[in-house]
Amino acid sequence: MRAKSIMVVGTMSSAGKSVVTAGLCRMFHQDGYRVAPFKSQNMALNSYITKDGLEMGRAQVMQAEAAGIAPDIRMNPILLKPTSEAGSQVIVNGKVYDNLRAKEYYQRKQELIPEIRTAYESLAEEYDIVVLEGAGSPAEINLRDVDIVNMGMAAISDSPVIVVGDIDRGGVFASLYGTIALLRPEERRRIQGIIINKFRGDISILESGLTMLEELTGVPVLGVLPYLNLHLEEEDSLAEQLSVQTTDGTGLDIAVIRLPRIANFTDFAALSGIEGVSVRYVTRRAELGTPDLLILPGTKNTLSDLRWLRESGLEAAILKLHEKGCLLFGICGGFQMLGKQVSDPDQTEGGGSLRGLGLLDMETIFQPQKHQQQVQGTIAEPSGIFAPLAGSAITGYEIHMGRSIAGSHAMPFTRRADGTLNGYCNEAGTVYGTYLHGFFDTAETTAALLQLLRKQTGRTEELSPVRDFQQEKERQYNQLADAIREHLDTKKIYQILEEWEQQA
Repeated sequence: MRAKSIMVVGTMSSAGKSVVTAGLCRMFHQDGYRVAPFKSQNMALNSYITKDGLEMGRAQVMQAEAAGIAPDIRMNPILLKPTSEAGSQVIVNGKVYDNLRAKEYYQRKQELIPEIRTAYESLAEEYDIVVLEGAGSPAEINLRDVDIVNMGMAAISDSPVIVVGDIDRGGVFASLYGTIALLRPEERRRIQGIIINKFRGDISILESGLTMLEELTGVPVLGVLPYLNLHLEEEDSLAEQLSVQTTDGTGLDIAVIRLPRIANFTDFAALSGIEGVSVRYVTRRAELGTPDLLILPGTKNTLSDLRWLRESGLEAAILKLHEKGCLLFGICGGFQMLGKQVSDPDQTEGGGSLRGLGLLDMETIFQPQKHQQQVQGTIAEPSGIFAPLAGSAITGYEIHMGRSIAGSHAMPFTRRADGTLNGYCNEAGTVYGTYLHGFFDTAETTAALLQLLRKQTGRTEELSPVRDFQQEKERQYNQLADAIREHLDTKKIYQILEEWEQQA
């Protein structure tokens, strides 16, 4: 029997589509249904590697977890990873398809409809309910004729649609009304409900507006979700945590360089939820301060972001912090920057060669073949603060284009289960780098590291216990489902599912 389906679209990016989709997935899962998320096309630099070594958007991983199932590439058949202001690496079914400029992709993307249809139909055959997510806004009338992710995908899957509006940004009534009004008649008939998201205050103040909105659009308001203080993994650089640039002056101060093409900043989600630890994002030299730990994160374009780091003056400031004894940590592209040289002979990232920060004895050469796999491993036998953690288990995934070649002064830092190294540190034990995304997700290792860092820096503030990251996410998925049940008309949502199937 083919799955029932329902689609969640938003009036704009970051209206809350991903979170509402996750909440519905968890609610349906709790109610005993086999449910899967689906997003035909995702544009994000936060990605994930599945067990079979395929790449997909991080938001659908989060939604799959909420649905109680393993992430599956069919949930996100197309992933666009921006490499410049006007171009992206196009991932289809988990593998690199091409590097295309925006106009080229616009002209060719309908060629990918068979891939989208196959992925969706395969999920629909296996699950009871599929919850689809749109992208951006469904009212982008200049893109309507080639749409494959919003109302175009609703037509492919023959799904009813719920529209989400973000009241926290203001203008929610206008954005909801305008979105629905700009749709074609055959598209408007699919709109079966409205959700207002991120509300703070007295709900009674909204009631007259909700009534008028229903009268104007002919669409029922399913409810008003409050502003939820959840720390679910976001999918793009609009995520609110990236705007945090200051510390309250207490506890451990961890600064992350917010590179222009920062990728997989979800690497730091586990750290952000620990009381006594401040994680902030730095874009200017004046914001750097004197952190206890400075992290260079992953990036979709190492050479371009290394050049930005140099031209912004942040490189010089980082080197000064290093001279003063600040602990430095690099992940993936940030790890590559810490070496002596980064070269791109095959023009994988546009070509050229740049001097690195020179803090690790290694050089990186880009290759066209992308390295992507899940990893289980251990901390090797490093010097410095990580030395007491030698042998500790670590898990995560790798996703990178380059191969790093270590010199004689590079010390082992992280090791895969097969014994090969995927991270190095310097002899002094003050600079560390690894290709492993998810390094800080292992609670025991992260707790031990933070205590060592606290002791080394002379901090006296107590740290809260480091919770198991997966268990903490489970708690938040349940909290999200509770909010869905409390504030939305879930009976109406189930009615939409049933009536649309009968109508079809």
